[in-house]
Amino acid sequence: MKVVLAGAALLAAPTVTARDNPDAQLQKLLARRVAGEPVSCIDAGRATSTAIIDGRAIVYRLGSKLYVNVPRSYPQSLRNDDILVTRTFSFQLCNTDTVNIGRPVLWLPRRPTFPGKFVPYTKPKQAL
Repeated sequence: MKVVLAGAALLAAPTVTARDNPDAQLQKLLARRVAGEPVSCIDAGRATSTAIIDGRAIVYRLGSKLYVNVPRSYPQSLRNDDILVTRTFSFQLCNTDTVNIGRPVLWLPRRPTFPGKFVPYTKPKQAL
């Protein structure tokens, strides 16, 4: 069993701020990106950063791709200053795993959430 701790720092997008409403945050993160086919698992070991969009989604950065995950349970309880504790049984994070969400001070867990499919977003290749 592998436990992955992830903070909720916004993904290296200087124009996104915690003061933006959740829809604006997600829209800014995904600007000029195209959605791909949803996948059941991602390689959690390659994730370089994670962002929580209040009440909406968890966004994982793997290289140049962003994977947006809307949890199947309790997405409304997500807060951008939460800590995620993920318990996986392989090197992948799958929609069958459990993600525990908690407060950063003294690790006060609220409730587990169950990931949905991971939707990859990539920047389209420039035409030559």
